[in-house]
Amino acid sequence: MFARAFRVRANTNIKGSDRRKLRSEVAAAFPTLSTEQLAELVPNKEELNVIKIYSHKGEAITVYMNHRNPILFEVEKVLYPTVYTLWVYSDLLPAFTTWPPVLQKLAGGADLMLPGVVVPPSGLPQVQRGTLCAVTLLGNRAPVAVGVATMSTEEMLAAGMKGKGFAVLHTYLDHLWEYGDKSSPPTLAPLVTDSAAEESAGDEQELQEKEPGSSCSPEPQQHLDIRNLSLKDRDTCAELLGKEELHENRAAEPAEDASTEHQHEAEDSRTPQEQMDALFNQCFFHALKCKVKKSDLPLLTSTFLGSHMVSCCPAGKQLDIKKSSYKKFSKFLQCMQQQRILQVKELSKGVESIVDVDWRHPDIKAFAVPEGFSSASAAQDSKSEDREQVYHAPEIIPLYGVSTKMMPLFQESGHRKGSVLSSGEVRNIIINYVKNNELVDETNKNFVKVNAILCDCLLDKSEQDEISHLKWDELLSRCLERLQPLHQVTFPGQEPVVRKGNIEPIDISIAQRSSNKKVTIIKNLELYGLDPQCVANTLQQKVQASATISPAPGAKDRVQVQIQGNQIHHLAKMLLDEYQLPRKYIQGLEKAPKLGHKK
Repeated sequence: MFARAFRVRANTNIKGSDRRKLRSEVAAAFPTLSTEQLAELVPNKEELNVIKIYSHKGEAITVYMNHRNPILFEVEKVLYPTVYTLWVYSDLLPAFTTWPPVLQKLAGGADLMLPGVVVPPSGLPQVQRGTLCAVTLLGNRAPVAVGVATMSTEEMLAAGMKGKGFAVLHTYLDHLWEYGDKSSPPTLAPLVTDSAAEESAGDEQELQEKEPGSSCSPEPQQHLDIRNLSLKDRDTCAELLGKEELHENRAAEPAEDASTEHQHEAEDSRTPQEQMDALFNQCFFHALKCKVKKSDLPLLTSTFLGSHMVSCCPAGKQLDIKKSSYKKFSKFLQCMQQQRILQVKELSKGVESIVDVDWRHPDIKAFAVPEGFSSASAAQDSKSEDREQVYHAPEIIPLYGVSTKMMPLFQESGHRKGSVLSSGEVRNIIINYVKNNELVDETNKNFVKVNAILCDCLLDKSEQDEISHLKWDELLSRCLERLQPLHQVTFPGQEPVVRKGNIEPIDISIAQRSSNKKVTIIKNLELYGLDPQCVANTLQQKVQASATISPAPGAKDRVQVQIQGNQIHHLAKMLLDEYQLPRKYIQGLEKAPKLGHKK
């Protein structure tokens, strides 16, 4: 319901009589709340607001706010608690447990399917169809979602825990949660005794020794922290889910012939999307364990994918984020960040970098490098060579935004201020506008008559009394010049990113230093997915000259590469021939030293 943005229509304070009415409605909807809890949830004197919103589907929703957080929402006269309320009153609703990777799906608007529900040893809570329920993650009692049961507990078990179990209304990380203070769920340990936890943990270990390839044990009490879920736990549970990521690390499981055969059968039964999820997870942990060092940070996410993860991909396979359940590499990294494996920040606008990695994380420690790959040390030695070989230049497309002045010309085609168009789309819109308004000159079809809208949009004030006709080419060029320049950058394996203005070219310049020595300075490498440190190391090896990296003047969060001597010839060969970057995106190649002269 709140997976997409909503529109706020009204925001008013709730007065005394309305508060008492709301408190009685809450008491009727949630009878387990005590008088003190009701007074705390719906206070008498503290600020309490009601907001009228409309979802993206047009549903009218009432949201009640307390302490700047949404505490309740009402749809068709039915009250529902938000996750902020459930974090305070965690036992308000019957709770069903799922696996941590499922949260990303729920926040994206998916319902909770029964294969993703963990069945504890004590059994599932007894609910009827239509019962309001909470959803928690394995190892933490703090709810992360609110939903309505689509069948009773008996029907769930009779169906073999298959099919849709809950229609999810609201989740942690959705737009309603974002309307609050965006706090994270508290850590609430499962309600089990230590002895029971130890006993169930021992039972699961015994089960795994006997049946390495079987589905995962449902006991949640052996993990008191979401972050402590090991690779093996998530591998086996992913088989049960049938739709979440699968790690291809099987080294932690017994290597018996029977179990190996069982694993192959399980792999063969996976969907292509599940196999791609598994491949991304394998390459991700392989790259962190063997390719990336602390000195490499901060590391561009595009470099991490295009150089490190791709080089860890097994022969005959290819990483394709669009074929995975994540669809975007940024979402994949966000999932890993939620598990506190790494930290990603946007150091410059539209360009994300990995700034920190927890190499002590149990998932990284537990990962074993698949057979056929060289050792970590050998991989580190060949890191620079791998980066060079796997770099792919981004696809850059110029785009145009409709400005206020140009809006009258584009309204007829249904576009508004801020609409983003390609040059081809702009051309078609202008052609259709001219034809629909019969502006083609009857005596010479190479000319277009300038009407009032074309006059206001395309002509300067000094031209408005002089120009009555324009050639087609001039008409289109004037239109493109007056639209807001934008550009779209698409890195391999990632979703396109649209940025304002024209993309800055890679800038190469020659500067004079002390003792009449020259240095070559390279800027804006990050905009093209190139790691400045990698470029500096490669150049240093090729020309045997000192190369350094320093902050770029006037450009926040960007760096520049500086190397001794005039190295533009080597740079041109590397950028044009090896990296296959178009010449139009490189500025300063004309400053290369002439052949036969000293640099």
